[in-house]
Amino acid sequence: MKKFLPPLLAAALGLTLLSGPPAGARPAHGPGWQAAWGAAPQAPATGFTPNWSQEGFSRQTVRQVVRVTEDGDHLRIRLSHAYGTSPLVVTGATLARTDTGPGRAAAVVPGSVRHLTFGGRRSVTVPARGELRSDPATLPVRRLESVTVTLHFAGTTGPATFHSQAWADSYRAEGDHRADVSGRAFTARTSSWYYLSGVEVSGGTPPRSGAVVLFGDSLTDGFGSTPHADRRYSDALAERLDRPVVNSGIGGNLVLNDSAWYGERATARFRRDALDQPGVSTVVLLQGVNDIGFSEAALKADPAPTYKPSPVVTSAELIAGYRTLIDAAHDRGVRIVGATLPPFKGSSHWGPTAERTAAEVDHWIRTSGEFDAVVDFARLLADPADPRALHPAYAYEDRLHPNDAGYRLMAEAVAPLV
Repeated sequence: MKKFLPPLLAAALGLTLLSGPPAGARPAHGPGWQAAWGAAPQAPATGFTPNWSQEGFSRQTVRQVVRVTEDGDHLRIRLSHAYGTSPLVVTGATLARTDTGPGRAAAVVPGSVRHLTFGGRRSVTVPARGELRSDPATLPVRRLESVTVTLHFAGTTGPATFHSQAWADSYRAEGDHRADVSGRAFTARTSSWYYLSGVEVSGGTPPRSGAVVLFGDSLTDGFGSTPHADRRYSDALAERLDRPVVNSGIGGNLVLNDSAWYGERATARFRRDALDQPGVSTVVLLQGVNDIGFSEAALKADPAPTYKPSPVVTSAELIAGYRTLIDAAHDRGVRIVGATLPPFKGSSHWGPTAERTAAEVDHWIRTSGEFDAVVDFARLLADPADPRALHPAYAYEDRLHPNDAGYRLMAEAVAPLV
């Protein structure tokens, strides 16, 4: 059955409803497992803020906190060594409930620590460019609860596959502190995730109809949202749905070109980061502003070195990239919702070529009928005084990204479509 909204309500939310496979058409990937949290892996890089990806870890323990979006009695983690060039030895790993009390950074709830195994063993070797899942651990959790994953490396890892922009702190300790309840040993921190690319659950009551994967660049990743507050667009959507939501955004990511700083191109990573998520039924695609904006940013005084590659990308080229993603989703029986590009006049990415290309791309997204549904962020977030710019009430200071209020509005618009 198609999603249906009265035309006036749909217009108010900036939505266009099109035909396509029904919501929930994709069965769960594997017996009873659902993706409950995810982070798209990236190659080691300097990134937006200081991180440990290039140095990796040596005789250290790293502790990471994530918020799951699905109930479950059993959990397992997914580790990615996608950009490693030699085997990675994980000496041990634990899972626990996060202690969210004030002044309890890196602490976990007493009695909740579970030692994870991999094929029955606590230690595991991940092959270069490989990934693996842990065995299930019994730890009942509720949706929107935070869990803590701790990894210990008795040896030296080399550069670490990571996710640059976590908008949450990760912690490091010297030595083996994987089972510590207190966070006192974890004296170093960064705002990235390392090796951890997924948390999956089973045994939820009741089982839900399928995961929603949000796929894109920094607009999906959460740039401009309040750090440490779970105010990304994916968080706001998870709070409105009774289904799991997985964030597969990478800040700076491009549809058509790989970036040393911002990950593999969308057309290369789409299967891994979106379609291979257990239980995925719907993908929401919001991407393209970097493809058309990097060439404008590169023309400005003292452009950031990260704005490369920066070829001038035409609307036809970007649309061809979208079609590749649409076809891949439909081949898996997964619905794909297309989003128009939010306004970005006044940002580093704005210029005459980007303005023209964005208008052509948005027109195609609205009218082509190739997506299963469309959410019109370009109109939803526009300043009435100048529709090419973000509304001041929804704009982060760079005029490229939404703020917390903008991300909430995006989630409200997407929720009826998925």
